Amino acid sequence: MNRAALILAVAVAFFVSPVRTATAQNEGLTPLDVARLKSVTSQAISPDGRWIACVVSVPRDPLKGDSGGAYSELHVVETATGNSRPFISGKSSVGSIAWTPDGSGISFLAKRDDKNTAIYVIPIDGGEARKTVEHETSISSYDWCPDGKRVAFLAKEKDDPEKKKLHDKGFNAEAYEEELKSTRVWIASADADSEDKPRMLDVDGSASELHWSPDGSQIAAAFAPTPLIDHYYMYRRIRIVNVETGEVVTKIENPGKLAEIAWSPNGKQLAFLSGEDINDPSEGRLMLADVATGEFRHLTDGYLPNVIDIHWSDDERIWFLGHNSCQSEFGFVALDGDASTIKIPEQPQGVIFESFTVSEDNEQSSMLGHSATHPGEVFTYSVADKTGQRLTNLNPWLEGKQFGQQEVVRYTARDGQWVEGVLVRPLNAEEGKRYPLMLIVHGGPESHVSNGWTTSYSRPAQIAAANGYAVFFPNYRGSTGRGVAFAKDHQADYGGKEFNDLLDGVDHLVEMGLVDRAKVGVTGGSYGGFASAWCATKHSEHFAAAVMFVGISNQISKSGTTDIADEMFHVHARKRIWDDWEFFLKRSPIYYVEQAKTPILILHGKEDTRVHPSQSMELYRNLKILNQTPVRLVFYPGEGHGNRASAARYDYCLRLMRWMNHYLQGNGGDAPPFNIDHGMPQPEPKAAAE
Repeated sequence: MNRAALILAVAVAFFVSPVRTATAQNEGLTPLDVARLKSVTSQAISPDGRWIACVVSVPRDPLKGDSGGAYSELHVVETATGNSRPFISGKSSVGSIAWTPDGSGISFLAKRDDKNTAIYVIPIDGGEARKTVEHETSISSYDWCPDGKRVAFLAKEKDDPEKKKLHDKGFNAEAYEEELKSTRVWIASADADSEDKPRMLDVDGSASELHWSPDGSQIAAAFAPTPLIDHYYMYRRIRIVNVETGEVVTKIENPGKLAEIAWSPNGKQLAFLSGEDINDPSEGRLMLADVATGEFRHLTDGYLPNVIDIHWSDDERIWFLGHNSCQSEFGFVALDGDASTIKIPEQPQGVIFESFTVSEDNEQSSMLGHSATHPGEVFTYSVADKTGQRLTNLNPWLEGKQFGQQEVVRYTARDGQWVEGVLVRPLNAEEGKRYPLMLIVHGGPESHVSNGWTTSYSRPAQIAAANGYAVFFPNYRGSTGRGVAFAKDHQADYGGKEFNDLLDGVDHLVEMGLVDRAKVGVTGGSYGGFASAWCATKHSEHFAAAVMFVGISNQISKSGTTDIADEMFHVHARKRIWDDWEFFLKRSPIYYVEQAKTPILILHGKEDTRVHPSQSMELYRNLKILNQTPVRLVFYPGEGHGNRASAARYDYCLRLMRWMNHYLQGNGGDAPPFNIDHGMPQPEPKAAAE
């Protein structure tokens, strides 16, 4: 790529939000505030650009009604005015929204009064949603044929009736990983009154990510060898399938992890997002393939930020959305490699964008974005005018809240590598005063924290800021957004320079005069949970409190109990345990358990298959036997690799904050009591009998 052409410095007043004036009544966020936050999770602009359909996540109130996952509503926003109205709301579960090819309706997946998830369409000009395609098993994904007459969808085959009878009789023995059902590609009529049954394309593998060709004769889909999540992550490869015969006409052997696939308007090229090779931790490279031959090339060679979304504007140019370290940027690349990018300004004006869609005439775009003061909302951008604005405001009450100042901080690690992270200062921080620090370590590590909305139930940035903490999210080595080399720089080095970056970040904040070195806590989930356990054992002298979530304590036992053993090998360890037993042993927090002096709260979903709950049990049991520091293990029944239910999320946030407050701002000592005040409303007393 022509690097000189790549950086186009465009000073644009891009998506500026109104400045909020603080009042004496303003206050910071609370755990209950965060539990009630709504957000846009996906969006799609209509072909004519007049409307934007979006899915709004509406969490259940943890103190009222039944606990469970968030509801998802379908809302429609008028592009010109920003007027928004719900099309499907209440206790609904809407997913995979798309516009019908003629723009007359919005399709979505839902399980309403059905046995299985089906495809529905609701007219844009009013009327009830109508079931368009149903199947004998649940539909997991779909794509419209450009002519609007057919729909391709993904679903598993039906269970054998005889086997079900045996199962119902109690003959339910399971052969681990041997009886998995592959996801298949099916072709169905889009006529809801059609009596024709969906037709399966018999292609080897388990399918995902399917897209019709512009002429409707072929489908591009990704196929993994088996339905295993490990194979989905690492071995999905693109196949071009003839719709009529089911024959694979072209194989595209993408080199690593795979994300979005997009046909060129003329159907001759296929753009896709992939890893650079099998060892690339993320699918952030833009590739271009010849549909006839399957040959492909890297279209953005030399472009370090991660490409996360793409759109063909014509047969010669692709628009893309990139994550550049802690910021995001929007640009295009021509097939000859010429490119430019629009830099989105930094906070407080900047917005971090996660996806975009474009109208048929390429004049109007809708985007999903968030900032330091609001979670996901719908934005629009006019290509001709180079102007954009935020259209939705799902949480207007946030205008009455105060936020700790948020900024990007860069520092130099001990070996000379520069590292960036997002810092949230304490609310109303005083110059020259030192504060306790909550170090929040992201998972993956093939992810990163952008300078946008940083607060959730397990990463309570603004909650902590309101309670007098500085909060820091380091994008340590292994993080995305800075090129493949940086993302690979943690490999075969568990707990090495990647986590030295954490310690060096703490030192930097201490040198800034902001942080009290004696009051540093660490928390994180998954790989961030591993970091929390590592800091609480190997580097215990640096940390006064730790909260470990679905984290790793023993790299040896982890390798045999996780559902992503191949992913851990290819993009993390780069060797198997039998290649180097000592390495895996000495890069495990459990190996340093005798050094632990940091009080640690351990939390885990009981049904976690990614990081088995035994990882938390091992660390807990040995710390308990040693009895050198307070430790508590909390399991969440029914939860997996992260909490889904509203009550479990709220409970987690309260426990995390109480643990940190107890050891970083309180008297410390023994662990606080297990029982916690959730603030449940008390029943009204019964009226006395007359």
